Amino acid sequence: MRTSNFRAFRNKALAAFVGLSALAAGCGGPAKTDQAAVSIADVPAVRLNYRYEADVPAPQVPVSAAEEKNAAVQADFDQNRPQEFLDRTITSPDKKYVLAVYRAGEDRASEYRLDVYSPEGKLVRKVSSDSMAVHFPDSITWSPNSLKFAFSAMTRGVAPTPTPSPGASPTSSRSPHPEASPTASPADQPAEATPSPEAQPVAGTTPEAPKGILTFGTEQIYISENDGTGVKPITQTEGLIYFYYAWAPDSSMLAALAITSREWEYFDGMAALKGESWTPVGRLRTVETNGRERRLDDNLTAVRPVFSLDSTKVATAFDTQIRIYDAVGTSPTQAAIPLRNQLLLSSQAFDREQQLKLQGQDTNTNANAAPTPTPDLSATTLPDPKTLVSFNPIVQVEWPQPELVYFRTAFVKRMQNEADSVTSFARWHRLVLSGQPTATQQK
Repeated sequence: MRTSNFRAFRNKALAAFVGLSALAAGCGGPAKTDQAAVSIADVPAVRLNYRYEADVPAPQVPVSAAEEKNAAVQADFDQNRPQEFLDRTITSPDKKYVLAVYRAGEDRASEYRLDVYSPEGKLVRKVSSDSMAVHFPDSITWSPNSLKFAFSAMTRGVAPTPTPSPGASPTSSRSPHPEASPTASPADQPAEATPSPEAQPVAGTTPEAPKGILTFGTEQIYISENDGTGVKPITQTEGLIYFYYAWAPDSSMLAALAITSREWEYFDGMAALKGESWTPVGRLRTVETNGRERRLDDNLTAVRPVFSLDSTKVATAFDTQIRIYDAVGTSPTQAAIPLRNQLLLSSQAFDREQQLKLQGQDTNTNANAAPTPTPDLSATTLPDPKTLVSFNPIVQVEWPQPELVYFRTAFVKRMQNEADSVTSFARWHRLVLSGQPTATQQK
């Protein structure tokens, strides 16, 4: 009897304990899996989802128009530096400093020098040393926070011997901007005739150019503080040419393309044989301001890289593929987004739409014309790309909003005779990005 009573009491106690445990767990909330909202910045590139949207309006992005020369800086060159030619000025975003890009009379047409001025036209400091040649002036750029600027430079070459023929302009070397050759017009070249000593203006005294800056035989990326101090190369790979570099929005690093000088000369020479102007291609990498460099891809592309607004990712394109890379983190990932099939189908629809519009115009202009059969819009197989005039590679990428990556497809052919260059069938598309939701523990 005692044993049965003890068993009954033990069972009741055990049941009570289980009930209290369940109640306690209920107060804390049961462990459950939920789909948490995610931000694109927090999602590795490899875990991004996307939705393709074809033929959308062009994105609203800042257009970098050519800046007019600072009048005060130009006046200083006119009055105090008559033997030097001011090519352009580049003002910092905060308007506190102005970069003067110029050449001395003996410099090659493609080799420039850099000084920092105040907006009022006062020389603050010389930036480039006498042994340094600044190249690719179109690529000189300020960091978004105005604290630094970046430029490409290499060891200065020996100045060519002036030719006796008047008005002969020197030839320019390689340039990643075929649409904007750095060669100045004959009117902009320094005069070859030397005026008599008494007719020469008296040049003002200027600070000495810096010394001891390491230079290389190919174009490297240099950065400087906004006042021209602390000039240093952040890339130091002899034999590589760095170009098409862009600052991250947080000013912590740059994305750049690079290619070997031998490859550059080969591709440029092959294009010249066809009468074309070669658009440089390179391999994508990120370069931090402390010099840490990370190559992101081994494939060549001509599409300039762009950062996401939060500076955590970089995007570029290869033919009909968008690639997104993590720019930060200890275990960065990358995502390849193949778009060939989507572009084929949207190009087929685009071409048919254009054909229908042309047919409508022909019908309006010629009422007696025989009706043209309506194209079949219910195709279930991929079209032949050779039959689609609007099917072209990706030539530009923009990332104006966190979730939206825009890209432009077009047929582009650059010729040595700029008048013969062609850009046609330019169309904008976009990817709408989203992060793959992750399971979280809710308490």
